Amino acid sequence: MVKDLREKTGVGMMDCKTALKECNGDMEKAVDYLRKKGIATAQKRGGRATSAGQVQAYIHGGGKIGVLVEVNCETDFTGKTDDFSEFVKDLAMQIAATNPVAIDREHVPGELLAREKEIYATQAKESGKPEKVIEKIVEGKLAKFYSEACLLEQPFVKNTDLKIQDILNELMAKTGENILIRRFSRFQLGEPDE
Repeated sequence: MVKDLREKTGVGMMDCKTALKECNGDMEKAVDYLRKKGIATAQKRGGRATSAGQVQAYIHGGGKIGVLVEVNCETDFTGKTDDFSEFVKDLAMQIAATNPVAIDREHVPGELLAREKEIYATQAKESGKPEKVIEKIVEGKLAKFYSEACLLEQPFVKNTDLKIQDILNELMAKTGENILIRRFSRFQLGEPDE
């Protein structure tokens, strides 16, 4: 069972053994246990320097959409692994498909956020909603906006049960390194400059 769990998750043998022990041999619960543990570990690593990594390009639609993305990690060793390369390629494809505005909530331009809030509040008022529920409606619509506009909050195009943040956390847990999506640019043929 330890071997199966290790193959399924890519996590070390001792961690798999602990997870199975904690979950009384239930494979699905052990996978969830390891994912939660990986997220906690990933968050602890958040402050470590990232100076290695990769830049990947993705061209889609016969040259109509192109993406460049930079992802950093702590060591050159991790930056050259197949898992890391696949993650960066998948990110470039994700960006081409979903056209995010920013990597995370902190990087969404303030004027765009203010405009979205104003639109949602106006829509709620015009539909005759009472003043006290308008704020809740705006919050709900903003959550949806973030799930579309922020790369880390988007459902992964290859597996919509997972968000990009989940994929990133799993890779950080697997490599034991801090990994940072540094920046991206998306170009679409005929799209005006901003």
